[in-house]
Amino acid sequence: MKLHTVRVHPSSENLPRENQLAWKIAEVASERIEATDAVTDMVINRIIDNASVATASLSRASVVAARAQAEAHPVSRNGLGSTVVGSTLPTSPEWAAWANGVAVRELDYHDTFLAAEYSHPGDNIPPILAVAQHLERSGAELLRGIVTGYEIQIDLVKAISLHRHKIDHVAHLGPSAAAGIGTLLGLDTETIFQAIGQALHTTTATRQSRKGEISTWKAYAPAFAGKMAVEAVDRAMRGQSSPTPIYEGEDGVIAWLLDGAGASYEVPLPSAGEARVAILDSYTKEHSAEYQAQAWIDLARRLKREHPELTADTIASAVLHTSHHTHFVIGSGANDPQKYDPSASRETLDHSIPYIFTVALQDGQWHHERSYAPERANRPDTVALWNRVTTVEDAEWTRRYHSDDITEKAFGGRVEIELTDGSRIVDEIAVADAHPLGARPFAREQYLQKFRALADGVLSSSEVERFLDTAQDLPNLTDLTGLTVHGNFSAVTSKGIF
Repeated sequence: MKLHTVRVHPSSENLPRENQLAWKIAEVASERIEATDAVTDMVINRIIDNASVATASLSRASVVAARAQAEAHPVSRNGLGSTVVGSTLPTSPEWAAWANGVAVRELDYHDTFLAAEYSHPGDNIPPILAVAQHLERSGAELLRGIVTGYEIQIDLVKAISLHRHKIDHVAHLGPSAAAGIGTLLGLDTETIFQAIGQALHTTTATRQSRKGEISTWKAYAPAFAGKMAVEAVDRAMRGQSSPTPIYEGEDGVIAWLLDGAGASYEVPLPSAGEARVAILDSYTKEHSAEYQAQAWIDLARRLKREHPELTADTIASAVLHTSHHTHFVIGSGANDPQKYDPSASRETLDHSIPYIFTVALQDGQWHHERSYAPERANRPDTVALWNRVTTVEDAEWTRRYHSDDITEKAFGGRVEIELTDGSRIVDEIAVADAHPLGARPFAREQYLQKFRALADGVLSSSEVERFLDTAQDLPNLTDLTGLTVHGNFSAVTSKGIF
């Protein structure tokens, strides 16, 4: 990997394109590099993972609405069209990217990478796959495109914090998806450069979508970024240009949306000829909740097994000592009263570690539907215990959260439980059980199990096995329509414009 210094340049400096971050990203995307065996296997895992969570969300209102919008748009000219999860109707690729992006993100249940910024790099797959289907590309070409999408998003996330300035993390997704589409299509550096600038320019938004009463837009935000990436690449292929320099300009993203005119970042990108392996740094979810809650769910399950005496009647208080991000984003440090509100939306509850820890401790498990049910959230003993669970920032857990050493990087913390009889129980966990360094790391078997479990009662057994056979043959595919879960699920909503 090579570190690239990125800073603001006055217009008078006339920063050459080859020195701009967007150009350097485009150079990575325009170089044809074959995926390693480990990377290929992980791409297949993540395609299966995305299909798992999309299948489980097919009847949810956000997904139905997005699917209805996509079905209202016929296949655009000059292509085969793209498939939509749960639909029999092909559509234009940008609308397939939209509908499938919402389905993948709705349950907050797919892969993650956390560093200077947050990300769900699996969000790259829907737009890249949609374009690949429309233009009848091969599985090998799709594989290369997805590898680039993961690489660029993870590299940006390692270096540039967006949330510190209340910018939503999908601002890293627009450029990465555009870069991935560029690799898929074998585009030249200049075209990808213009697409990256447009994709970034159109996908910067505030983090209010993840603050307070969290709305259905949380699932739409990455889908919108994917849709914008498809459109940006289309415009760039037609010779249209973008704001330049998009990152480094004196009125650009860094100067006015991020750390300001004096800022400097060190962005890692692969050197020429170097394998793109960033996807191997990411990790998926065993539980349908914000990633920073994964380890805490596992710790709560363990406490339930080892200390059955822990109940709402015996616990006086539970304090979770954790990282800055966990405390201030999903913990009591956010100062969001909605995080303790039994009538809060599902989107809000999956960003409330006090709620999640409480329910996981009481039930000894976590379920993507039952654990969020209104009747579950309103149980009197749950509400009573929930209000006794708080978080505090711990400097050591913050340090480990940001560590570049994979062996000590952690997303958990230490819980200190005070019992009503005056005794104490203290325990800790560093990473989730499903993490590569966890108690039960996810491998292909676990991805297959996750898909089969979430598809049970939703898809026929024959469709489940058809999809899994297709996905696992990715490098050899010549027809990519089978990489979407087939089905005829209702997409009826109140009438919109389309």
